[in-house]
Amino acid sequence: MARARQRAGAPVSASMGLRTGLLGGSFNPAHGGHRRVTLFAMEALGLDEVWWLVSPGNPLKPKQGMAPLAARLNSAQVQARRSPIRATAIEQELGTRYTIDTLAALGRRYPKREFVWLMGSDNLMQFHHWRRWRDIANAMPIAVIARPGYDDGAMASPAMAWLRRYRVPAASFRNRGRWSAPALVLLRFDPDPRSATAIRRADPDWAMRFSSLPVRDAVTHRLIQPSEGT
Repeated sequence: MARARQRAGAPVSASMGLRTGLLGGSFNPAHGGHRRVTLFAMEALGLDEVWWLVSPGNPLKPKQGMAPLAARLNSAQVQARRSPIRATAIEQELGTRYTIDTLAALGRRYPKREFVWLMGSDNLMQFHHWRRWRDIANAMPIAVIARPGYDDGAMASPAMAWLRRYRVPAASFRNRGRWSAPALVLLRFDPDPRSATAIRRADPDWAMRFSSLPVRDAVTHRLIQPSEGT
């Protein structure tokens, strides 16, 4: 089991040295697959909690079909209930657009937390297109979670060619003391058929159920109004 985890909903303190995973995405909408893979990564890596960074706007994704930020954050908080997962739109408060800027800002705001970046193998496949991706790898450890159909491309990617030398077994990573970077952990995960794309196709009006009321950010505790992020 991971170390004693912080009680869900407790205030986030800059002085707490918790091992914290960061999973970024549009969460358009969040679904049970996000929750399942997050809890798996928490256990595999010995994390205390994971923050879902609900993006105000992903530079690599089209804006068309993107639900308002409040609706996406609300859907994420529903999926995160009764778990050590915190759904947050902190990037909007930080004013950051790119991952490297977000990580730098979080490091300054929470200097005693130990962060690890979580991403699927689909993102590793295009990681070399991210702004200053090597600086991201140097900022904190990266854990890559297998996704069916993307693993071969991820293993052959330019980013993997550079990161391979820093690979660390999950068990060794979990049991080490203070983390260092670069470090790459590859996690195998049973396929989960759920996807946000399929949910949107089956239920195009899903966001309407999450857009009527403001939602409180689980990390910053700021109220996100329904009109924000439209």
